[in-house]
Amino acid sequence: MMSMRTGRLAVLAALPAAALLTVAGSSTAIAGEDTPAYQIDLEQLNDSGSKGTVMLSARGQELTVWIKSEGMVPGQPSAQHLHGSTEGHDFVCPDDSADEDGDGILNNTEATVHYGDINIALTVSGDTDAATSGLAVDRMPVADKEGKITYKRTLQVSQDVIDHIKDLHVVQHGIDPNNNDKYDFEGAGKSELDPKLPQEATAPTNCGEVKGAAIGSVPVGGIETGSGATGTNMTSGTAIGAASAAAMAVAAFVVVRRRKTSGVAAAKAGDAA
Repeated sequence: MMSMRTGRLAVLAALPAAALLTVAGSSTAIAGEDTPAYQIDLEQLNDSGSKGTVMLSARGQELTVWIKSEGMVPGQPSAQHLHGSTEGHDFVCPDDSADEDGDGILNNTEATVHYGDINIALTVSGDTDAATSGLAVDRMPVADKEGKITYKRTLQVSQDVIDHIKDLHVVQHGIDPNNNDKYDFEGAGKSELDPKLPQEATAPTNCGEVKGAAIGSVPVGGIETGSGATGTNMTSGTAIGAASAAAMAVAAFVVVRRRKTSGVAAAKAGDAA
């Protein structure tokens, strides 16, 4: 969730429009009895203007995730995850009323109460464990110059994820309220996770639930949070733990960026000499 690219990311296959149209308007696509597909429509948070479509397709314990989103911060990385519970609890995407401190920005801590902990990190490469890769910014997708992200990856997941796929949803992070195409302190001030970080870098930009997600699920009330599944590519944790991981990941990104900037400045000084 930070400024500038952190390194070369894998080139991802574009999501065919036909694949999205296949699942439009229904919770389950007719993809065969052994390969059910589910649609998620991403809707903006924090007046970001971001929107998109996600399709999840399961075959055995393999989950293929397609994402096409727009309205992201151009050239910036966006942490993205499957959030929610694999224990039958129904978490939901928040609305403006979740902004409890009334500062006009729905921060990650306020939102996590509603959409639950990270269950799977939707990285472009490497592992997808919530604890080790939840905020692995160098392995998250980067928006193009038009603010669009296209993502496709097939993941090995636990059976709990397959069994409770309708209780999970997708969240992408990173906002730009002052429209200067970067994460800074000018638009939304300091992050509640770490005052050294901009709020723009950590706040959610969109959220979407699997269509029909509430069916058969137990509603979550108050400040209850879900626990991630244990098993392949998952871990359990609390909302506060996820928030702390966010702060550390963003901080790591800032350090990498500063080192890179310092290196460029030193090189220029050497050339001048």
